[in-house]
Amino acid sequence: MAYETILYEIEGNVLTITLNRPDKLNAATDQLLGELADAFKQAQRDATVRAVIVTGAGRGFCAGQDLASVQEREGAVSYGDHLRHTWNLVLKRLSEVEKPVIAAVNGVAAGAGMGLVLACDLRYASPAASFIQAFINIGLIPDTGSTWTLPRLIGPTRATEMMLTGRKVSAQEAYEWGMLNKVVVNHEDLMPEVNALAAQLAAMPTKGIGLIKRALAKTADSTLEAALEVEADLQELAGRTSDHKEGVAAFLEKRKATFKGV
Repeated sequence: MAYETILYEIEGNVLTITLNRPDKLNAATDQLLGELADAFKQAQRDATVRAVIVTGAGRGFCAGQDLASVQEREGAVSYGDHLRHTWNLVLKRLSEVEKPVIAAVNGVAAGAGMGLVLACDLRYASPAASFIQAFINIGLIPDTGSTWTLPRLIGPTRATEMMLTGRKVSAQEAYEWGMLNKVVVNHEDLMPEVNALAAQLAAMPTKGIGLIKRALAKTADSTLEAALEVEADLQELAGRTSDHKEGVAAFLEKRKATFKGV
């Protein structure tokens, strides 16, 4: 698929997906969301891809849904159907990527754009980044999974405050609340640091990382007993991988392991 609103670039084993509507702060149209959903599907299918970076072009990460493009549709707009066929599909495809996915937040992440950030495995931000649950400002509720992810990251009290007030939260405040893994010191350091992290993760046991993600998803709302059973099942799969065998051999031979992602 030829992409027009995103960039899809592979270097080594790292895929960088860049939302590419900088003049609109990368606000999402149906076309962009269709391309993004396809990109995540390709990321999962491509065995050469062992880590994924999601970022935005220009001075914004993603301003959320492009409301002008929604209003341009003929006839009544069903927001529920729109979500089911666009953003929900993107988030589903993202959740199916059993490889590390890192959000490199270069600027504002508002509304559904913030939801996209929250859905990634790791979240690095520029000091110029900011986060807004902007839905209430136009009389809507948070979507893109934010009602599920945000309380789990920063707690229900702070999540409720963000959602009810719609106020802007700085990168530093988001980090202190537990939403981010790191805020880089300087804006220009964001992509070099994220690229280095992605390269590090891409050299690790990719199947093992995927199974960790699967375990976390399955045990998020489970009992301890159920979690123990999930761990046993997935550990069985991990133990059959070539990377596990290489890791054990390297440990016994006192050398650095060379993982191939299989």
